[in-house]
Amino acid sequence: MRRIPPIVSLALLGTLATVGLVLGRAEKPADKAPVEKLNKKIDSFTLADAVGKDWSLDALKDKKAVVVVFLSFECPVSNSYAPTLAALHKSFSDKGVGFVAIDASDDLTAAEIAKHAKEYKLPFAVLKDDKAKVADLFKARVAPEAFVLDHNRVVRYRGRIDNAYSARLKPNRQTTDHDLKAAVEALLAGKDVPTPATTAVGCPIVRDKVVKKDGKATYYRDVLPILQTHCQLCHRPGEVGPFSLMTYKQAANWADDIKEYTHSRKMPPWKVVEGVSFHNERKLTDKELATLATWADEGTPEGDPKTAPAPRKFSEGWQLGKPDLILTVPEEMTIGAAGKDIFRCFVLPTGLTEDEHVVAVEVRPGNTRIVHHSLNFFDTSGNARAMLEREKAREKKPNEQDHGPGYSVAMGVGFTPVAGQFGGLGGWAPGQRPRYLPDGYGYPLPKGSDLVVQLHYHRNGRVEKDRTSVGLYFAKKGKEIKPYKAGVIPGRFLWIPAGAEKHRVKGAIEVLQDGELHSVMAHMHMVGKTIKVTMTPPGGKTTTLLGIDDWDYNWQETYFLKQPISFVKGTKFNVEATYDNSAKNPNNPFNPPKLVRFGDQTDNEMCFVFLGLTSDATRTPFRFKADGVRPPRPPETKP
Repeated sequence: MRRIPPIVSLALLGTLATVGLVLGRAEKPADKAPVEKLNKKIDSFTLADAVGKDWSLDALKDKKAVVVVFLSFECPVSNSYAPTLAALHKSFSDKGVGFVAIDASDDLTAAEIAKHAKEYKLPFAVLKDDKAKVADLFKARVAPEAFVLDHNRVVRYRGRIDNAYSARLKPNRQTTDHDLKAAVEALLAGKDVPTPATTAVGCPIVRDKVVKKDGKATYYRDVLPILQTHCQLCHRPGEVGPFSLMTYKQAANWADDIKEYTHSRKMPPWKVVEGVSFHNERKLTDKELATLATWADEGTPEGDPKTAPAPRKFSEGWQLGKPDLILTVPEEMTIGAAGKDIFRCFVLPTGLTEDEHVVAVEVRPGNTRIVHHSLNFFDTSGNARAMLEREKAREKKPNEQDHGPGYSVAMGVGFTPVAGQFGGLGGWAPGQRPRYLPDGYGYPLPKGSDLVVQLHYHRNGRVEKDRTSVGLYFAKKGKEIKPYKAGVIPGRFLWIPAGAEKHRVKGAIEVLQDGELHSVMAHMHMVGKTIKVTMTPPGGKTTTLLGIDDWDYNWQETYFLKQPISFVKGTKFNVEATYDNSAKNPNNPFNPPKLVRFGDQTDNEMCFVFLGLTSDATRTPFRFKADGVRPPRPPETKP
């Protein structure tokens, strides 16, 4: 893909708002892997299957080895291993190895567990373990955690499936140790297991406990209102949260994680550490933090259900009312279970016969479990249609797991936009509510445009389908509408040295007309570390607009100011960012680190800040001049 000029990059990046919505404690592996039950015989156990029929470990008594793995369908780490376990079963089942999975974590019926197992295409029995009796038999601690029994039902291995994760939700760059596979292969070869115990990474198996009824903070009176306000929008059935926080038991099971992640300010997801006030702030008050901590520390008292607030009602359908134009992906898109995330672009003709101004955009994902975010554009150049035709003509590989309408790209839309024939129409991410633009302003949408929707899909361990719709709201006829404008602050650099821990990048623009600032969005890639955006009027005091000290490529969003800020001609907007291109950065895409160049690919880097601006002037794009400093050329390196 060609490098995209900075002035056009706004159209490619839109108003990306990627909200981290997964609660999970970053577990530190124990100094020593647990060895309980190693070299001990496991007594047979019996559990009921989905139809109430007894299943016994004795059913596998003739097997050369048995793999018992503890799973949880509410744990994203556990779900991500479904394809791996299915592949291991395929490799070893005809060699005399039996498989069975146990769910001791989820508040599900045996039939619901069997349904999930089918959805994740697990080709062996998955059984409900009421009150964790079998988990206690094995001394299992985590889901997923695997145990390998020899032909005498003696435990010869316990621990992780492989080293894909260093901690919960923290994947390693590469999977190098396939511990479960190695253990099975050793037993089949009549050899000792090379590493009989490893530390499993995942979600803890929570045993039933005596429920306290009263305390300084109780669930129904004190905790539930906080969860309703800050968590349940995403942590409920059918939404992007990997587990629900709708019941007492669900909240109690995650109480320690809730305390830890709220106190570290990782949840609710909000990266801003300094700046102005924003509409979409997600912050807990000190009182709310103290309530959650007290509740967890006191053993999660339940309290009196009569003190609970009414259940929160979530809006169904279009949040802003029926759109003026609804465009839907023509067919379902199928997303495979495993592999890297994909970016898919869908080309949707608007059929407009006259120009319009879009005053609001609402995206309705067909499958919130896998749609990570959307970027929305219009195109009148025909380039998107050409990309679509090339995809249709492409010779498909056998058994491609991703298939459906649209075309796939690395990032952006796959072509260099044509000025005046391509533009941004905002974006969507989980937790973001649709908003109208400031009164009297709108995104220009030319007649005959195609809506180009780039969807970022992430995989969750099973085959999923999606068919997303986008609603466009137009300005009322006869009302004077001015274009909602964009200002772009480019960070000036061409390369980041390998090994640099604090590589600094700066950039600035000076606006050449009066106006108002409405939104700020920062954008970097994988090795970004910090970013700060400031505004300085002529001869005036500098104001920090946005400061982020712990940049995460997956947690970007557009920040809408609660109160627009007026500025005058000559005002300067500055950005200063740092990058960590060292081996210490777990997000570094290269191991060992190597020189990272400016570019539009994920393993390249960028530094841009996008400003949402309005002005009484009618000229578009917004007039500004960038600083004249040219960055040094990168050193010559071998390809």
